[in-house]
Amino acid sequence: MNNVTPGLGYDPDDLADIPGTTIFTTASSRKAYHLHRFCHSLGKAEGRAAFKADEAGYLSGYAMTEQQREAVLARDYNRLIALGSNFYFLMKLASTDGWSAQRAVSTMSGMSTEDYAAMMIAGGRSPEGNRSIKGKY
Repeated sequence: MNNVTPGLGYDPDDLADIPGTTIFTTASSRKAYHLHRFCHSLGKAEGRAAFKADEAGYLSGYAMTEQQREAVLARDYNRLIALGSNFYFLMKLASTDGWSAQRAVSTMSGMSTEDYAAMMIAGGRSPEGNRSIKGKY
Protein backbone atom coordinates (compact mmCIF):
# COMPACT_ATOMS: atom_id res chain seq x y z
CA MET A 1 0.00 0.00 0.00
CA ASN A 2 1.19 3.46 -0.87
CA ASN A 3 1.55 5.84 2.09
CA VAL A 4 1.96 9.03 0.09
CA THR A 5 1.51 12.02 2.37
CA PRO A 6 -0.90 14.59 0.92
CA GLY A 7 0.95 17.73 -0.09
CA LEU A 8 4.33 15.95 -0.18
CA GLY A 9 3.76 13.57 -3.05
CA TYR A 10 5.90 10.82 -1.50
CA ASP A 11 5.95 8.38 1.39
CA PRO A 12 8.19 9.87 4.13
CA ASP A 13 9.28 6.34 5.13
CA ASP A 14 10.99 6.02 1.75
CA LEU A 15 13.44 8.76 2.76
CA ALA A 16 15.32 6.35 5.03
CA ASP A 17 15.46 3.58 2.43
CA ILE A 18 18.85 4.36 0.82
CA PRO A 19 21.80 3.80 3.20
CA GLY A 20 23.96 6.88 3.74
CA THR A 21 21.50 9.23 2.07
CA THR A 22 20.17 12.26 3.90
CA ILE A 23 17.19 13.86 2.21
CA PHE A 24 16.79 17.61 2.62
CA THR A 25 13.21 18.18 3.74
CA THR A 26 11.06 21.03 4.95
CA ALA A 27 11.61 19.80 8.50
CA SER A 28 15.40 19.74 8.15
CA SER A 29 15.32 23.16 6.52
CA ARG A 30 13.43 24.56 9.49
CA LYS A 31 15.90 22.94 11.88
CA ALA A 32 18.79 24.65 10.07
CA TYR A 33 17.10 28.00 9.41
CA HIS A 34 19.64 30.08 11.37
CA LEU A 35 22.55 28.05 10.02
CA HIS A 36 21.32 28.81 6.51
CA ARG A 37 20.98 32.50 7.33
CA PHE A 38 24.63 32.44 8.41
CA CYS A 39 25.66 30.66 5.20
CA HIS A 40 23.65 33.11 3.13
CA SER A 41 25.47 36.01 4.82
CA LEU A 42 28.71 34.67 3.35
CA GLY A 43 27.42 35.61 -0.08
CA LYS A 44 28.46 39.19 0.66
CA ALA A 45 32.07 40.35 0.91
CA GLU A 46 31.47 42.08 4.25
CA GLY A 47 30.01 38.89 5.74
CA ARG A 48 32.98 36.83 4.57
CA ALA A 49 35.45 39.39 5.95
CA ALA A 50 33.72 39.58 9.32
CA PHE A 51 33.55 35.80 9.60
CA LYS A 52 37.21 35.35 8.68
CA ALA A 53 38.23 38.01 11.22
CA ASP A 54 36.41 36.34 14.16
CA GLU A 55 34.63 33.10 13.33
CA ALA A 56 33.22 32.36 16.79
CA GLY A 57 32.21 35.96 17.32
CA TYR A 58 30.48 36.15 13.97
CA LEU A 59 28.60 32.92 14.62
CA SER A 60 27.34 34.29 17.95
CA GLY A 61 25.18 36.66 15.92
CA TYR A 62 23.10 33.72 14.67
CA ALA A 63 20.69 31.66 16.78
CA MET A 64 22.22 28.36 15.72
CA THR A 65 22.48 25.41 18.05
CA GLU A 66 25.80 24.85 19.80
CA GLN A 67 26.23 21.67 17.74
CA GLN A 68 25.78 23.65 14.52
CA ARG A 69 28.32 26.28 15.64
CA GLU A 70 30.85 23.58 16.56
CA ALA A 71 30.35 21.83 13.22
CA VAL A 72 30.85 25.10 11.32
CA LEU A 73 34.08 25.82 13.20
CA ALA A 74 35.29 22.26 12.52
CA ARG A 75 34.14 22.43 8.87
CA ASP A 76 32.38 19.12 9.50
CA TYR A 77 30.09 19.07 6.49
CA ASN A 78 28.67 15.62 7.24
CA ARG A 79 27.67 16.76 10.73
CA LEU A 80 26.15 19.98 9.34
CA ILE A 81 24.00 17.96 6.95
CA ALA A 82 22.95 15.67 9.83
CA LEU A 83 21.99 18.84 11.72
CA GLY A 84 19.62 19.88 8.95
CA SER A 85 21.68 21.72 6.39
CA ASN A 86 21.91 21.34 2.65
CA PHE A 87 25.16 21.16 0.71
CA TYR A 88 24.18 24.08 -1.51
CA PHE A 89 24.08 26.37 1.54
CA LEU A 90 27.31 24.87 2.85
CA MET A 91 29.11 25.68 -0.38
CA LYS A 92 29.08 29.32 0.73
CA LEU A 93 31.17 28.28 3.74
CA ALA A 94 33.50 26.16 1.59
CA SER A 95 33.89 29.02 -0.89
CA THR A 96 34.71 31.42 1.93
CA ASP A 97 37.62 29.12 2.76
CA GLY A 98 38.65 29.08 -0.91
CA TRP A 99 37.56 25.46 -1.30
CA SER A 100 36.05 23.97 -4.43
CA ALA A 101 32.97 21.76 -4.23
CA GLN A 102 35.26 18.84 -5.06
CA ARG A 103 37.46 19.55 -2.05
CA ALA A 104 34.49 19.96 0.31
CA VAL A 105 32.87 16.74 -0.89
CA SER A 106 36.14 14.84 -0.67
CA THR A 107 36.29 15.69 3.06
CA MET A 108 32.80 14.23 3.40
CA SER A 109 33.88 10.99 1.72
CA GLY A 110 37.08 10.54 3.71
CA MET A 111 39.08 10.66 0.50
CA SER A 112 41.76 13.04 -0.69
CA THR A 113 40.66 15.57 -3.29
CA GLU A 114 42.72 13.74 -5.89
CA ASP A 115 41.33 10.29 -5.03
CA TYR A 116 37.78 11.65 -5.02
CA ALA A 117 38.29 13.23 -8.45
CA ALA A 118 39.77 10.00 -9.83
CA MET A 119 36.83 7.98 -8.47
CA MET A 120 34.32 10.34 -10.10
CA ILE A 121 36.18 10.35 -13.43
CA ALA A 122 36.15 6.55 -13.32
CA GLY A 123 32.36 6.51 -13.00
CA GLY A 124 31.67 7.25 -9.34
CA ARG A 125 31.18 5.18 -6.24
CA SER A 126 29.99 1.61 -6.62
CA PRO A 127 26.26 1.18 -6.00
CA GLU A 128 26.98 -1.99 -4.00
CA GLY A 129 25.65 -1.46 -0.49
CA ASN A 130 24.05 1.80 -1.53
CA ARG A 131 20.79 0.47 -2.88
CA SER A 132 17.30 0.46 -1.47
CA ILE A 133 16.99 -1.51 1.74
CA LYS A 134 13.49 -2.60 0.67
CA GLY A 135 14.76 -3.51 -2.81
CA LYS A 136 12.56 -0.95 -4.56
CA TYR A 137 15.33 1.04 -6.23
